[in-house]
Amino acid sequence: MHPAALLDLSTELLRQVLKLESPADSVVSAFFRHHRDLGQRERHTLAETAYAVLRRRLFFQHLAQSGHGALERRLALLAWQGSDTYLRGALGPHERDWLGRARGVDATTLAEKLRHNLPDWLASALKTSMGEVEFWKLVAALDVSAPLDLRVNTLKARREDVQAALGELEIKSLATPFSPWGLRVEGKPALQRLAPFTQGQVEVQDEGSQLLAAITDPKRGEMVVDFCAGAGGKTLALGALMRNTGRLYAFDVSGHRLEALKPRLARSGLSNVYPAQIAHERDERIKRLAGKIDRVLVDAPCSGLGTLRRNPDLKWRQSPKSVEELSAKQEAVLASAARLLKAGGRLVYATCSLLDTENEAIAESFTAMHSDFVQLPAQEALERARIDRASELVRGPYLRLWPHLHGTDAFFAAIWQKR
Repeated sequence: MHPAALLDLSTELLRQVLKLESPADSVVSAFFRHHRDLGQRERHTLAETAYAVLRRRLFFQHLAQSGHGALERRLALLAWQGSDTYLRGALGPHERDWLGRARGVDATTLAEKLRHNLPDWLASALKTSMGEVEFWKLVAALDVSAPLDLRVNTLKARREDVQAALGELEIKSLATPFSPWGLRVEGKPALQRLAPFTQGQVEVQDEGSQLLAAITDPKRGEMVVDFCAGAGGKTLALGALMRNTGRLYAFDVSGHRLEALKPRLARSGLSNVYPAQIAHERDERIKRLAGKIDRVLVDAPCSGLGTLRRNPDLKWRQSPKSVEELSAKQEAVLASAARLLKAGGRLVYATCSLLDTENEAIAESFTAMHSDFVQLPAQEALERARIDRASELVRGPYLRLWPHLHGTDAFFAAIWQKR
């Protein structure tokens, strides 16, 4: 494709993405379905340019003020993720000169908001929670894309064997530092048609998400509930830990998300999983199981701000009001899920949020209001699950994972046992 045509497409894609009306990944996917003639390298350039703009939107918008023409075109030029040599073929001399000057601006001399590229409310909350030093380390980590993590399905393969098989396919990987089932893959290879994926030996799952299954610690023959199962990544991990025994209920209010679980479930070889759409957290199906369940994982609906490396649009699409509404929902979901537990059962509340209001505040409120539950230290749960370096993964009694400290998405988890 001629450079000018690809730059025009990048401008068009940014125009759609920056409306912030839908998740960026959905907008990008729809755009590519409409432009099916694009090659893999062209798709990569377009997608990564759009995500680069979302990550550093304030900075690039500041630089773009000095240019001419469509704003989205200037943003595409500033954030371009393809070959610079290729890009120059689309530019005239004036535009090349402007781009050179803009790229020469030293970001460290600019205002804080142009360096952290976060909305004021979010930056303020994180600074208060983390302190200045840790905040800026987090900012640096959020400025790069997340790695591709895989979970090896131990029902079908061993990690070292999958790693060797990927190597034969010229896909380099490293064992994840904390999860005993994880592989971190170099680059972003297309896995969907490769044997380790089609045969159900691996699933794409962030290492932090794998650790949530580990601390839930389901046993053979137990009755377990993944209360907000979504597309089932943690459901599949739980089922493998149960060695395909017992009963594992995958509940979610979204039938669409549960549909996405079906092909993954078929590949996994699991036969102990029972997906079920529920109307709300007080659904009759929940009431019928009250007091009968051994383990419940509540990966609660949350802001998703812990996934900003993958979904940088979320920082522009969330707000203090939306987080407040989510907090009320989280309390209700957790309280309903707790009713499922039998005496001695384990409850895990988790989010992929950076914010204390969705994490510690919810956990502390639950502990205060439910004297029939005793809180368990996350470090102890991690050690019992044979997770290495467990002390590095906790803050107080909670699991607390961070991109800049652990290389994972940000995750929080609290654990209780029913008296």
